[in-house]
Amino acid sequence: MSRRLVVLDVVGLTPRLLAHMPRLRAVADAGFRAELGTVLPALTCPVQSTFLTGALPTGHGIVGNGWYFRDLGEVLLWRQHHALVGGEKLWQAARRAQPGFTVANVCWWYAMGADVDWTVTPRPVYRADGRKEPDCYTDPPELHDDLTDRLGTFPLFSYWGPGAGLASSTWICRAAERILAEQSPDLTLVYVPHLDYDLQRHGPSSPRAAAAAAELDGVLGPLLDAARARDATVVVLSEYGITDVSRPVDVNRLLRAEGLLRVHTQAGMEYLDPWTSRAFAVADHQVAHVYVRDPADVPAVAALCAGLPGVAEVLDADGRAAYGLDHPRAGELVLVAEPDAWFTYYYWLDDDRAPDFARLVEIHRKPGYDPAELFFDPAAPGAAKRRAAVALARKKLGMRYLMSVVGLDAGARAVRGSHGRLPADPADGPVLLCSDPSAARDRVAATEVKALLLELTGLAPPPAPDTVVPPAADAVVPPAADAVPPPRRAAPSTPTSAGRPGEAP
Repeated sequence: MSRRLVVLDVVGLTPRLLAHMPRLRAVADAGFRAELGTVLPALTCPVQSTFLTGALPTGHGIVGNGWYFRDLGEVLLWRQHHALVGGEKLWQAARRAQPGFTVANVCWWYAMGADVDWTVTPRPVYRADGRKEPDCYTDPPELHDDLTDRLGTFPLFSYWGPGAGLASSTWICRAAERILAEQSPDLTLVYVPHLDYDLQRHGPSSPRAAAAAAELDGVLGPLLDAARARDATVVVLSEYGITDVSRPVDVNRLLRAEGLLRVHTQAGMEYLDPWTSRAFAVADHQVAHVYVRDPADVPAVAALCAGLPGVAEVLDADGRAAYGLDHPRAGELVLVAEPDAWFTYYYWLDDDRAPDFARLVEIHRKPGYDPAELFFDPAAPGAAKRRAAVALARKKLGMRYLMSVVGLDAGARAVRGSHGRLPADPADGPVLLCSDPSAARDRVAATEVKALLLELTGLAPPPAPDTVVPPAADAVVPPAADAVPPPRRAAPSTPTSAGRPGEAP
């Protein structure tokens, strides 16, 4: 029989923040702490998919939090269907060893349609008249009413947006405690997002970052107690560390100014036109995927992007292969920002021509990630809050409403933290904590997490001492997470090859 395992994905957790989290440190004190490698891009969806499959993005296909779906002609972020993730999942490997191995997924991404036993994931009610109301999706369906009757409605507006805060992580942790107590899964996956918010708003060097870590530590305490009560091994990990930034980089505006990106206009608003654009970028924190329609344009687009201030690297096919990112979804080029910079999705040249969704919390319509959604418009926060109050009143009356509170240029410049690059310092990178000292090691690569978790369940033997298992002939060896290649300021022309395991190209 397997040993019970609880895996907490505490987003943004780093060794620096751990200093403010005594309950989490106690997990490591009882077991061990290890440096945790990550992948490029160091974003939620790619890293979680690597943890669960042991594969790099080239294998599981999750190249970002979203990408350009060429067969649909649309940029789509934050999809939820599990079928998008390729490769054998952790629990599927466990079931080969122990049929009937049970799994609960509490808010890890790509949850819908996954072959697990209990699923909880945020899912608003989308009314026919356009209203959006907080809720969650569960499987089995009866779990929904059990959780919401006891915990209240899932606090969607504290999960993302200007109101994002501790309430959503508290709800998630209490839901996981209830599932642990009543269902006792063999494996429980719990996604805890709180550190993402104020670290992006204020930066990891701000006093608010330490306060957020201390707050979250208090929320995690009862969940850690619940895991101990079930005699479960606890693993705490993080996908990335957030670092200080100060410069937004408008890559799509550059492409538009050069005549490569095109828009179409409706009702005086401009919309990205991916069907006719020769090149455009899907911005995702400190990484941007550039889709180039004509292969003959790739060298010129690469040279253009390399000259944009704030761009550290331009990865062509060889560069993407070196990072395990050579998948058709990734686009023809991948841009990596300089350490203090991040990419906006903005493509309009006049704010008066911006689409109405640009000023909303609208993660599914924007063709790129927008951290400005974490703020009431910094240019006029009072007016933004008044608009929010009016919208909330209309919502309570059952009327349609627009929560038009997000700033554009001022909002972008308010952002103080970002991620996506490989960390330059392990103190600012991911960390892994485990309550079982028998599995102790100093470092775990992201691609090794699946095997470690199987080992901790007792369903896979640990590797023999001093035995090196070579990668398969077609495997891509990623650069070390803490070894960032020097900036590449021009379009790459010399093929890049990966070195031995653990070495940067």
